[in-house]
Amino acid sequence: PARGAAGARVLYSAGPAAAGAVAAAHARRRLESARRRMMQAWLFTLPLALWMLADMLFTQPLLGHLPHAWGMLALAGLAVFVPGRETLRGAWRTIRRGAPNMDALIALGTLAAWGSGWLALPHHYGRGPALHGFAGAAGMIMAFHLTGRYLEARARGRASQAIRRLAEQAAREACVERDGAEQRIPIAELRKGDVMVIRPGEKIPADGAVVDGLSSVDESLATGEPMPAPKQAGDPVIGGTINQHGVLRVRVEKVGAETFLSQVIRLVEEAQMSKVPVQALADRVTAVFVPAVMLLAVLTLAAWLLLPDFFNELAARTARFLPWVNPELGPAALALYAAIAVLVAACPCALGLATPTALMVGSGLGAERGILIRQGAAIQLMRDATTIALDKTGTITAGKPALTDLQSGDGWNELELLRLAAGAEAGSEHPLGAAITAAARERGITPTPSSDFKALPGRGVRALVDGRRVAVGSPMWMEELGVPVPAGLERTLAELESRAKTAVVAAVDGRAAGVLAVSDPVKPGGREAVAALRALGMTPVMLTGDNERTAQAVARAVGIDRVIARVLPADKAAAVKQMQAQGEIVAMVGDGINDAPALAQAEVGLAIGAGTDVAVEAGGIVLVRGGLEAVVQAVALSRATFATIRQNLFWAFIYNLVMLPLAMLGMMHPVLAEIAMACSSITVVFNSLRLRQRV
Repeated sequence: PARGAAGARVLYSAGPAAAGAVAAAHARRRLESARRRMMQAWLFTLPLALWMLADMLFTQPLLGHLPHAWGMLALAGLAVFVPGRETLRGAWRTIRRGAPNMDALIALGTLAAWGSGWLALPHHYGRGPALHGFAGAAGMIMAFHLTGRYLEARARGRASQAIRRLAEQAAREACVERDGAEQRIPIAELRKGDVMVIRPGEKIPADGAVVDGLSSVDESLATGEPMPAPKQAGDPVIGGTINQHGVLRVRVEKVGAETFLSQVIRLVEEAQMSKVPVQALADRVTAVFVPAVMLLAVLTLAAWLLLPDFFNELAARTARFLPWVNPELGPAALALYAAIAVLVAACPCALGLATPTALMVGSGLGAERGILIRQGAAIQLMRDATTIALDKTGTITAGKPALTDLQSGDGWNELELLRLAAGAEAGSEHPLGAAITAAARERGITPTPSSDFKALPGRGVRALVDGRRVAVGSPMWMEELGVPVPAGLERTLAELESRAKTAVVAAVDGRAAGVLAVSDPVKPGGREAVAALRALGMTPVMLTGDNERTAQAVARAVGIDRVIARVLPADKAAAVKQMQAQGEIVAMVGDGINDAPALAQAEVGLAIGAGTDVAVEAGGIVLVRGGLEAVVQAVALSRATFATIRQNLFWAFIYNLVMLPLAMLGMMHPVLAEIAMACSSITVVFNSLRLRQRV
């Protein structure tokens, strides 16, 4: 539903399925209404068009002059006032507000053409001058206009298919634990804090966090990633995704409008309703264009009446190669002929379709790929961006420490070393210990319960594991404990630290058994993505609050040359502002929370909305998938969409520039002017639909 529609927020709060169903119903009704009006218009216009074609090619109209005149008035009147009544009403509303739009020009063209038929009618009864009526052109104008509106509705429907598919993924019921028993309830009755039970193969009803259980979840509908994501206690899950293996107990954290799917529907609908800055130019042109065309039509009428000899000679010359020009009609008829042609040729239907259709297709295509365009302005600004600033943690790196290196000493097996180290770290709350125990579980090792555990801040931990004294900590602490580190492991430590990794030594029974290194790993595909951004003409810059050595190591890993380190989140906006002061146009990529000021300061903000944090208000574009390849796709999609908008505007403007002078000189039959205008509108719609093949 439209954001301003009554009850829209209630529908969103009922959940994505309800919001999606209503949006789909609205889209179907819009499409069916547009189709019905188009079919009605052509029902009246097709016989009219064939009749007019015969009139243009032959000297005598079929069935005679009087039946022809009345037939044109009747068929065109039905086309204009039955299926076209909404257009006429819309035109009247904009004229009353003093801001005439495209509907106003359509109304002027159709009513002027239809009115000319009434002016020509008295002559057939021997009571008036010989005037050529163009009533039939009115039906043609309205039929082609409504065809353009139908194509626009189809484009909107295609762009919304991805959203409807997402909405259809939502579960209708949830199995919850209440009063000590499991019971199934409708999604609308879910409350925050409810514990849901999700069995293998079932959809997860709402966003939340795993309380208990181990499983893998297919999150492809949200992230586009084909590989299932492992889930255990504490991990977030997204409503609509599918539990694959084990039973999960999930505590509900978001319901209704807060859920991922509801936010996707809302964000994409807002994007489709937003405007690109270049559209403001089209709107300003239209606001001036309507009165200008009316003045031009009056001036054309006056010129033909005041300079009849010149224009009659021009008409006589034109008639030699344009059969529809008849210089024998007389000055008044020729003047009216030219003025009506100006009004018809000026109908800028394509101008009104140029931006919305491209934006609809682009935003719908982005939604399918996990790229949510929140603001139409971001599409245009992305084209001009020269610098892309990348937050390090959570954007370039995974944002979560992980075990990256494991080097065992002489006589030690790596898996055995990891089992003992994980057993010692199992009682630790330090991120380093959590990374080591997580790595053990990933390799199928269950940490052995330990005893006599002791953690020494800044040094490490020690515990009794399987009766063996295990210590895991810094090299300096090993010196304090009197544990010698062999030369081979010393070299490994130095190498790991040079790569900005946190390296610790694992000692067993007073002897160094190996070295483990933990760091925030770079996301897969980072180097390729940075190279692709360079190929798109953008200079990558890394912003981070981390130290210079770590920052440089991460930058080298992905191929970034320019690094701004030791920048607090609050200072990142200032760093972006400094780049802008140097003439750079900045696109900022961050997690949308700590980086919100920088995202807002940049010309374009791309917010990483990984998992359930998709509604990031600071970003013009939200990336559901967290990898840098999503940034590349977002840049490419934005630029392709804006290129399509520019192409559409070209086709819209070039048509008017060519047709108006021909119409003023009396060379353009109103029917042909309308056909050319319709072709321009159809070109714009199909060019927008081609965007799917170009990205």
